[in-house]
Amino acid sequence: MTRHIPRAGLAAGALLVTGALALAGCGSGFDDSGDAGGGASGGELTSSDDGLTILFGSSGDAETDAVKEAAAAWSEESGVDVEVKVATDQAQELSQGFAAGDPPDLFYLAPELLAGYADNGSLKAYGDELANKDDFYPALVDNFTYDDQFYCAPKDFSTLALIINKGLWDAAGLTDDDIPTTWDELSTVAQTLTKDGVVGLSFGWEWQRIGTFMAQAGGGLIKDGEVIANSQENVDALTYVKDQMAAGSFAYAQDLGAGWGGEAFGKQLSAMTIEGNWITGAMTNDFPDVDYVVAELPEGPGGKGTLQFTNCWGMAADSPNQKAALDLVEYMTSADQQLAFSKSFGPMPSAKSAADQWTSDNPDLAAFLAGADYAQGFPTYDGSSDVITDFNAELQGLKDGDPQQILDTVQSNFEAIVG
Repeated sequence: MTRHIPRAGLAAGALLVTGALALAGCGSGFDDSGDAGGGASGGELTSSDDGLTILFGSSGDAETDAVKEAAAAWSEESGVDVEVKVATDQAQELSQGFAAGDPPDLFYLAPELLAGYADNGSLKAYGDELANKDDFYPALVDNFTYDDQFYCAPKDFSTLALIINKGLWDAAGLTDDDIPTTWDELSTVAQTLTKDGVVGLSFGWEWQRIGTFMAQAGGGLIKDGEVIANSQENVDALTYVKDQMAAGSFAYAQDLGAGWGGEAFGKQLSAMTIEGNWITGAMTNDFPDVDYVVAELPEGPGGKGTLQFTNCWGMAADSPNQKAALDLVEYMTSADQQLAFSKSFGPMPSAKSAADQWTSDNPDLAAFLAGADYAQGFPTYDGSSDVITDFNAELQGLKDGDPQQILDTVQSNFEAIVG
């Protein structure tokens, strides 16, 4: 059972939520061995009688069926043929398509791949051509803006929130008023919940979770083109996490014998975790007897902060029918279609106009959508994935490590690629 708690209301009665969100394509590195084939990202949109091809990495049958059905509906309406291809290895197949001079017209594209493909001329920067460009959340637009060009429409997204085990919470004598809104309150409830072999809060040993604390401290990785990884705000954030780990009330999920935060939470090795809305599917499928609620993450010294995960609809610079591709993207990212996708396989709509309906349909998960107003995204610079991978390796040793030293290395690595 799940229920969204904005700041209070941890009462009995909840809704069992089904459906999982998998962010296909996120987290993979960029392979720039392929050439773009001479396509240009600027200029007018191409137009022809050619059909369109979509390539995407799917989270499962539900997503595959939903995308195919939407493409078929648009095709019938527009009269333009659409071939939908499900990738086995999205990054590799996309790179091979560009190298062969035969890329798909449209494809899922993760933020960390944007700069590499933009720099070698593979992408069409079409964002400003979208009739619905003002309907996307600003943070998502920023995540797909490179060299001051809005490249592609964000197809959907997820954020991170605080997931609380209702049974353990009640057993500890905690009430609605104890839902943490600050770091101090988070430390207090985590300590209260740490007993009988259960850790108060666990999460994965990676920036993709710990980065929430950096955002809440007022830090981050890159701001307005400037690397800020070793800022005092970030040092304070990692120091806070380290101190709570030393106190025994925070722990990495992997150190508890779990593969990720959702597993540690589901097995009740931890009473709280920091995860995205994909956790709903895992809880429904693997831990249906665990009652939980979803709350916004507590504020830190710098205010509210969370991370967002997203893909966009990339468009090939070499596509011979970009006008039709643009129309298809507008169809796929319309509020109605995104709400249909959400019901089918779980993502949150990137269109602001869909927010009220999505919240009405998913009141227990509203904390995830609330994070859209203050979320930070994955850096778009080419090579960012490698830097984050190295950062994550260092974060594994945070409990005994030096936050300043760890962040100094991240600073140097990002400066090398940001230039």
